[in-house]
Amino acid sequence: MTALKAGDKAPDFSGINQDGKEIKLSDFSGKKLILYFYPKDDTPGCTAESCNLNDNYNDWLEKGFEVVGVSPDGVESHQKFRKKFGLKFDLIADTEKEILQAYGAWGEKSMYGKKYMGVLRTTFIIDENGIIQEVFEKVKTKDHTNQILESINL
Repeated sequence: MTALKAGDKAPDFSGINQDGKEIKLSDFSGKKLILYFYPKDDTPGCTAESCNLNDNYNDWLEKGFEVVGVSPDGVESHQKFRKKFGLKFDLIADTEKEILQAYGAWGEKSMYGKKYMGVLRTTFIIDENGIIQEVFEKVKTKDHTNQILESINL
């Protein structure tokens, strides 16, 4: 569970995307950003979430938003995932989990009674000035676009 909340300054980040290019929070200065953290490329929930955001990508751009996904998968995995599903936005390979930890999206999880460390599926809506507008910790993977739109009254 993240300690970050609406009104907080978004932690600065820098990471490598699927093409080996550096992506930083400052690249989105003056734009709104949907920054979503997901556990693993090409798994059912992560695919549903990514494709839902991608299916509405042009609408996001029209509303002044960019979309960026972050997972601990590597560059090659992100390349395959983007190609397979035609994703139009950047995916950051956070293999060292630095961005995940900065945003509180890495933590203890539990499955079948076993505890382990993993990605806590979380989405941050960041405004043009780098301030967090909204945090989603209970993501509706198949309907995330509407979840975001309803919450921020768009």
